[in-house]
Amino acid sequence: MTSSSSLFLLFLSLSSISLSLSSRIYPLIEEPIKPVSRISPFDTSNYGKLQLNNGLARTPQMGWNSWNFFACNINEKVIKETADALISTGLADLGYIYVNIDDCWHSLLRNLKGELKPDPKTFPSGIKAVADYIHSKGLKLGIYSDAGIFTCQVRPGSLYHENDDAELFASWGVDYLKYDNCFNLGIKPEERYPPMRDALNSTGHSIFYSICEWGVDDPALWAGSVGNSWRTTDDISDTWVSMTTIADLNDKWASYAGPGGWNDPDMLEVGNGGMTYQEYRAHFSIWALMKAPLLIGCDVRNMTAETFEILSNEEVIAVNQDPLGVQGRKVSVAENEGCSQVWAGPLSGNQLVVALWNRCSQSVTVTAKWGVLGLDESTSVSVRDLWKHENLAENVAGSFGARLDSHDCKMYIFTPATYSSVM
Repeated sequence: MTSSSSLFLLFLSLSSISLSLSSRIYPLIEEPIKPVSRISPFDTSNYGKLQLNNGLARTPQMGWNSWNFFACNINEKVIKETADALISTGLADLGYIYVNIDDCWHSLLRNLKGELKPDPKTFPSGIKAVADYIHSKGLKLGIYSDAGIFTCQVRPGSLYHENDDAELFASWGVDYLKYDNCFNLGIKPEERYPPMRDALNSTGHSIFYSICEWGVDDPALWAGSVGNSWRTTDDISDTWVSMTTIADLNDKWASYAGPGGWNDPDMLEVGNGGMTYQEYRAHFSIWALMKAPLLIGCDVRNMTAETFEILSNEEVIAVNQDPLGVQGRKVSVAENEGCSQVWAGPLSGNQLVVALWNRCSQSVTVTAKWGVLGLDESTSVSVRDLWKHENLAENVAGSFGARLDSHDCKMYIFTPATYSSVM
């Protein structure tokens, strides 16, 4: 989603501008919930630290975003039809409530008052009319801008226009802002992103603040008091290599997520055609386990049955939306080229979510041993398969494993009959 080389040359004469494009491949609330898990492998030392106190994001955001499938080919008809599809398919009832318009919604220039204006060809009714339609469906509307002088597709950005733009978004009824990182004049993100936080908060209208600075300055270390989520990686693409690389990068920051603010490894590619069913199922499983935002990136008006099956798995969604809000992480990698991986995390009620993931091209047996899960060897658990929707076993102790096909992922809930932890 970076601008083209010709556009780069067009603006090269603005020598003071740092064109930060290459990395983009493309009210008060209660104190945060304190984790009750006694599982030692899951570091929660930074849990809830400095989380933005604006009453939003108690669980990771869910919804849809236009970029991964439509890119700049968006218009108000697509947005409205997408809202209709979220309702008719039942996805909205499962929690997918944000309908987020990404880049290219607005004109190349501000109006004579210095305001952002919708592209009259693609959004002739204006954004407020679209927001009104979305709200009439019981959904929420998201918009896109940039913490730079231009967006990545060279529309006007919001740098130095934060107060005016925030007031405009609020007047339209916008509920969510994705705030990007292109054309940023070389100013550190720690300086550019807080002004929009303050501007949004000053409107008196609740707007979810999604920071998209691509993990450049390790936002997990500072963005908790600034945004409701923060991108930890470059843009995802619809490939196995991209998805797995991004999962590993996001895993590093697991201890910083919690109610109010979440690590964001970018949107879902499920249903866009670049990966297999097994790979998409792994993608969705790991994103849910990592408490990542679940933002659908395909055309929900034309989903396959397999795509819908993945996106509508209520048991996996429940893992993502668990009120404890502790990000699961990679806890074990076997010495077989990294093929056999175990990812896990604590849930409310002293349960555990455990994902067995085959990262290689041949079938392997992946085993979760109690030690890496923080369970005493004597602890017995019941095991429920979240993709088969069935209880598999009772009184399992010591370890649990399964044979997995290439790139497949199996996901389970472990419920201890007796519970003790490794100290």
